[in-house]
Amino acid sequence: MVRFENVGMRYGLGPEVLKDVSFTLEPGSFHFLTGPSGAGKSSLIRLMFMGHRPSRGLVTLFGEDVTAAGRTQRTLLRQQIGVVFQDFRLLDHLTARENVALPLRVTGARDRAVEGPVRELLSWVGLGDKLDAHPPTLSGGEKQRLAIARAVIRRPRLLVADEPTGNVDRANAQRLMRLFEALNQHGATVVLATHDERLISQYAHPRLRLAEGRLVEGGDDALSAGHAAQ
Repeated sequence: MVRFENVGMRYGLGPEVLKDVSFTLEPGSFHFLTGPSGAGKSSLIRLMFMGHRPSRGLVTLFGEDVTAAGRTQRTLLRQQIGVVFQDFRLLDHLTARENVALPLRVTGARDRAVEGPVRELLSWVGLGDKLDAHPPTLSGGEKQRLAIARAVIRRPRLLVADEPTGNVDRANAQRLMRLFEALNQHGATVVLATHDERLISQYAHPRLRLAEGRLVEGGDDALSAGHAAQ
């Protein structure tokens, strides 16, 4: 479970970019995160993967209070979270297989425990013929699928994606959505930030909608009702 209780967030001494945000995400649920530019979507995602601490309130991930967690506990929690960044953040000097393997390598996994899962996952996202390709040689849609593969190689309990369909055409957006839905069906809680109302309208998933740093749709009551209706 992911839970935010009266969370506020600011950068340094600046104004709050998130204000009194409260919601609960049940395990295995799928939610769209929406709102205009500057509403606080990226900041909310940053809190979800512990890239920033809230300035007030309580954030609970998988039953753990992350606002009070120490470095070791936060590292262990991060290993259960996959993140797909809007700008991909792929390493251009590494091949596709090396990019996807990186999250396993940093935990000390041996070659035999890496090669099979990496090949299988790249094939699953449609990049089985791009194992040795470097990111600069890939299209926007291929880079996005590569970023998704890297984010899920450790089978995260929570997957958060910041505008993952923003740089691809309609056909690739639909393909990416099929990947996210399949990951969700395998048990991952998915939070997908997007401006694309046309895309959202094709799915029955509930939404978290932000406006000026406040949650204006998708509080606990609304989310519970939407999840039960699925």
